[in-house]
Amino acid sequence: MEARRETPVGDRQDPHAAPGAWMGAQRWVRWAKEHWLLPIMVLATLVRFYDLTAAAIWGDEGSSLLLSQNSFSDIWVHAAHDVHPPLYFLLLHGWIDWFGDGIFSIRTLSALPGIITVGLGVWLVDLLATRRAALLAGILLALLPTAVRYSQEVRMYSLLGLLLIGATIALVYWVRQPRRNGYLVVYALLMAAAFYTHYFTALCVIGHWLWLAVVRLQPGYRLRHVQRPAWWLANLAIVLLYLPWVPNLIDLVQHMDALKANGDVGWEDPVTLSSLPSMIWLFFTQDDGGTLPIWLFITLPLALLAVIGVALARDRSVFRGSVLLALFGVLPVLLVFAVSFISPVFIERYLTAYALGLPMLVALAVDRLYAHFRVLALAILVLFIGVELVGVKNNASANPDEQFSVMVDYVNQHFAPGDQIVTGDMLWYLVYVYYNRTEAKPLLYTPPQADGASSRPNAYGFGTLMSSDVYVDRLDDVVKNGGRVWLIGLAQMPDEFPSLPAGWKNLSEKRVGDIRARLFVRP
Repeated sequence: MEARRETPVGDRQDPHAAPGAWMGAQRWVRWAKEHWLLPIMVLATLVRFYDLTAAAIWGDEGSSLLLSQNSFSDIWVHAAHDVHPPLYFLLLHGWIDWFGDGIFSIRTLSALPGIITVGLGVWLVDLLATRRAALLAGILLALLPTAVRYSQEVRMYSLLGLLLIGATIALVYWVRQPRRNGYLVVYALLMAAAFYTHYFTALCVIGHWLWLAVVRLQPGYRLRHVQRPAWWLANLAIVLLYLPWVPNLIDLVQHMDALKANGDVGWEDPVTLSSLPSMIWLFFTQDDGGTLPIWLFITLPLALLAVIGVALARDRSVFRGSVLLALFGVLPVLLVFAVSFISPVFIERYLTAYALGLPMLVALAVDRLYAHFRVLALAILVLFIGVELVGVKNNASANPDEQFSVMVDYVNQHFAPGDQIVTGDMLWYLVYVYYNRTEAKPLLYTPPQADGASSRPNAYGFGTLMSSDVYVDRLDDVVKNGGRVWLIGLAQMPDEFPSLPAGWKNLSEKRVGDIRARLFVRP
């Protein structure tokens, strides 16, 4: 395919394109006619829908579903005590009303934004570089394992990627045509929606401001976008739109100790210098690389660093599109890594939206090397596609016989009227509620701690989803004489039920992976 000549972003004009937002629509139609965008979107769709329902719902997904069962007003209240803002849960509530809560349906709500985001990434790179770079970015984005994984979870991370890439496109359009403030209106709305989706949206704001500062300092150009009143008004609009949520955010920060007590924050292991390259391996292979030889462990991160350096060094455009992508894809990862030495928050899913910038940078580097170093460019492309394919394979490695749902189905089939079901951990409870098909309401075992203090969760984090009648402090209180109880907990010792009441008789047991369900009767 012949790549078009790369010209500065602001210099490209299509004399037949309609002004404003219609330019984007015409671009998509033209791409479809050229028969190269469609295969990329098909690839993105196939990868994200393949094995979409293979893995069972896990704890975080269960919390999303439990929260979304509330009314809109209650979702607002409970999300205020959770570690994530409410927008995704509100959308999930409406989605379930329309399409049901089947596992295919609820995960489709994440798969669709993930697919659309691939198209938006292609659009963004086409604005910043060449058509060839956009095509390569589309392939790499379609296969990016971390994006695929979180396009298959009932969580907000796929939606966040769509909003942030969309906002970045709107910002680029405004920088190209600063008199068209409608682009800033779109930007403000998308960024406000992103803030209502995840608190790490603030990292994107930092990147955008820094990019405009870099553009302002370009020698030989008077590009004063960062000084324009319209830019400041757009950011003020974002703040005003977010003001209704600010009191909740302040309250959450003030109760950080309550979140830590429940294990909703502070559970991540302290970071080390190896955590950063491990994160790169997670993004591209869904494996932290911890078992690799040291020389191989550092190869992928160093190769990525070199590729990003090439993309930056060979950027001759006026608006420095590679700088924008580096500030989007690299800066947030480095900032969170640095902060995590104080308070660990270096978590893959929190950063997967920003990892979308990495394949776009790889595409820019390959495109810019291709003219003079064709073999090297192709080698880099093959390397990263190969690594991503490994990660896609790792994503699709769920064993259907070792899923939590298999164990719950066993209980559903062998349940008898009057049986009680007790889970030994909150994560098991959140998942069990989704798969439960019996008349019994699952319970959560919360025995007193060694010092006699209650181990019941407080009203923050996952605890905000629980009602008081869910908790069981003493197993003796669960069933009366002659009653049966199912205990759901770890299969390996020590489990969550270290001491059972005297006289309980074990009738049956079902093990699935690391979890087991045991049926007891109280004589």
